[in-house]
Amino acid sequence: MPSMRATSPHDAEAPDWAAIAGELIQARQTVLPKRLVAPGPDAAQQQTILAAAAAAPDHRQLLPWRFIAVPPARRGALAEAFAQALLERDPAAAPEQVAQAGDKAHRAPWLMLVVVDSLCGDARVDLHERILSAGCAVQNVLLMATALGFGSALTSGQALGSDSLRRLFALREGQHALCFISIGTALSHGGSRVRPAVADFFRTLGDDPPGA
Repeated sequence: MPSMRATSPHDAEAPDWAAIAGELIQARQTVLPKRLVAPGPDAAQQQTILAAAAAAPDHRQLLPWRFIAVPPARRGALAEAFAQALLERDPAAAPEQVAQAGDKAHRAPWLMLVVVDSLCGDARVDLHERILSAGCAVQNVLLMATALGFGSALTSGQALGSDSLRRLFALREGQHALCFISIGTALSHGGSRVRPAVADFFRTLGDDPPGA
């Protein structure tokens, strides 16, 4: 594939990057982790996916986010952290609820935690901007996974702020667990959700706001 830097958007022989990008973006959809099965990305594909994250906007180049993979050998520890997180919130949780919480750790062949650091580097770059950078990195990961033919999903939940999960991932002061990314081969796809229309989220300054 030719480099985008090597071609002009007005070059008749240049690829139609807008069409390619639009098709890829629209192709991305969430596939529930329980529907993501082996094979997952191999080592080379993982590097390609992660390299896409490096293209995210990053004010002052703080690199305030990290991706932490959870290999098969550590899924049991994550399951225990999920179970303990539930019991921290609800000591009266039924055994089947605790087991269900732990089962989530064993879904999808490639599982990563996304962490953002609110304290590293220049203090003038606030947490919101750091989270925005992390979100762009995550979207790049999801899009590259889609381009390689894999399904993906983001998952969150109250366990992300639990003491048990923070201990497992050795998160320091100022580090926040944002979400998990699950990637694998899609066993099945759910129905495509209806995308919002541009008019639902866009207006021009000076126009009457919605509901005015």
